[in-house]
Amino acid sequence: MSIKRGKFIRLTLSYLILLVAIAIVLYPILWVIGSSLNPGTSLTSSSIIPKNATIIHYKELFEKTPYVTWYWNTVKISVSTMVLAVIFIGLTGYAFSRYRFLGRKNGLLLFLVLQMVPQFVAVLALYILASLVGLLDSHFGLILVYVGGLIPMNTWLAKGYFDTIPKELDESARIDGAGHFRIFWQIILPLAKPILAVIALFSFITPFADFILASTLLQSDETKTLAVGLFSLVSNEYENAFTIFAAGSVLIAIPIGLLFLSFQRYFVSGLTAGGTKG
Repeated sequence: MSIKRGKFIRLTLSYLILLVAIAIVLYPILWVIGSSLNPGTSLTSSSIIPKNATIIHYKELFEKTPYVTWYWNTVKISVSTMVLAVIFIGLTGYAFSRYRFLGRKNGLLLFLVLQMVPQFVAVLALYILASLVGLLDSHFGLILVYVGGLIPMNTWLAKGYFDTIPKELDESARIDGAGHFRIFWQIILPLAKPILAVIALFSFITPFADFILASTLLQSDETKTLAVGLFSLVSNEYENAFTIFAAGSVLIAIPIGLLFLSFQRYFVSGLTAGGTKG
């Protein structure tokens, strides 16, 4: 009976901790959704369950603000960042995992140090560099900054995953006459889909969540991203549209949620489990 009671207590505590964690995550999300449906423009009179729910703020978002332009800019930057990051990180992680070359250890150590330094620490240097090379107020310049910031941390993730893929697969392919790129493209890359999906999701989310770099490098209204554009709705000293801001925040979750659902099957799959079995 004591064993069963101990198991019951542990199970109960586990569920309680999970419920608390779920409540902590869901509460701000539900509050933002409720605020977007509340009438008025202030959050002080808003409630998580609106009494007179309205979708007028979503209508005003598209009619009174350049929200579509902000959204398109962010999606364009996110997709470009995701594609370039997956390509560069995949190749870099594979090189550090499979090859031994001069400066390999120092390179990994440098990546480890770089990922400890927040990217916004170098905002001034990035601004000056973008100004010197003519990429200030340019989406391409911002994409390069995002991709460069994503490489150090995600290279370690990719390398760790590539290390779990048996090297016997590479050796067998070389015996059959396959070259380095063919081994990477046809053998290693299909087995590395789970980690590439994680990297793609992280890379896609970055432009949606970033405000500091985007507000520093993008200056004109036509190039603003969602984070910068929505901030302008609540930064006015005399007129703050918090409920419209909440409506815009809710819509941000749509492309991220769709991408997560598309890649979800790769997050839990173990494609390398039977890699060496015929």
